[in-house]
Amino acid sequence: MAEIGFYHLTRTPLERALPQLLEKIHGSGARAVVMAGSAERVDTLNAALWTFDAASFLPHGAARDGNPESQPIWLTAEDENPNQSTFLVLTDGASSENVGKYERCFEMFDGHDERALAAARTSWKTYRDAGHDLTYWQQTEQGGWEKKDV
Repeated sequence: MAEIGFYHLTRTPLERALPQLLEKIHGSGARAVVMAGSAERVDTLNAALWTFDAASFLPHGAARDGNPESQPIWLTAEDENPNQSTFLVLTDGASSENVGKYERCFEMFDGHDERALAAARTSWKTYRDAGHDLTYWQQTEQGGWEKKDV
């Protein structure tokens, strides 16, 4: 079973929180697939990863870049793992039938969007019933994350 963390965005938008998470994942030597809700959203996240910090570089790619096997971070709207990732990041309400094949999954959702909150609650119940290890994280005022008991 996978370890699944629910990341409740309350202070910063996904475009600012995602690069920070991906820096930690990449820094650990792990690979990640980031699954977005649409191809247009993949383009938006791709642009955000290029511009989030002028002093930093976060290696990533998407379908139009090609060579997924050489990309430590792969952005997609498809339920795929072409770069042999052990981590999966789900955004925009995207879901995967393959969560159990990953070591760890991060489900990031907008705390100001009622539909996103409802979808996260449904996902929580589904994952819990399937026997996955679940944790819940909420953004702090400083922009970090605090683990909460549920």
